[in-house]
Amino acid sequence: MAKYFDVHPENPQQRSISTVADSIRSGALIAYPTDSCFALGCQLGNRDGLDRIRKIRNLDDRHHFTLVCENFAQLGQFVHVDNDVFRAIKAATPGSYTFILPATKEVPRQLLHPKKKTVGVRIPDHVVTQALLAELGEPLLSSTLLLPDEEEPLTQGWEIKERLDHVVDAVVDSGDCGTSPTTVIDFSGGEAEIVRRGAGDTSRFE
Repeated sequence: MAKYFDVHPENPQQRSISTVADSIRSGALIAYPTDSCFALGCQLGNRDGLDRIRKIRNLDDRHHFTLVCENFAQLGQFVHVDNDVFRAIKAATPGSYTFILPATKEVPRQLLHPKKKTVGVRIPDHVVTQALLAELGEPLLSSTLLLPDEEEPLTQGWEIKERLDHVVDAVVDSGDCGTSPTTVIDFSGGEAEIVRRGAGDTSRFE
């Protein structure tokens, strides 16, 4: 049965944030809010958590997982970013964008695109997510909480708790989330390629 954390959206309770971070370090898979929609997340090296996300979402090996990072210093440990791409990403973050970039050796092999050796990264503009990332001290391995055969992500924490009670370990709820996943921009070829139009404005990349 999943633990349920009702967290204040602007002043998240430190005790709850610390408890969730500790559970992630211990191997938990969580559902948590972001600036776009709810997501599933676990520790970067948690292979069981990765398999559980794949099973919940019915994903194949070609799916790009996302490393949700606290800041650029953290992001730069996991992807290669040249100056031009860095400036483009910096202008759009924090925000509802996922950027696909060449991965460094710090990224576990099972997270990489099998041919391109790329990974998705993002820095969210969400108080609760940022508090959790700061407490955790490392990125969250993450994927949009979009269930198979459904067109939109779940938006309410209580509903996630109700429907995924036996497949996730914790639900972090800070109020209703949106239904649009992040906008995905592929910079792996050096130029911006819009892969998915979502919550983030694409005009700056067109």
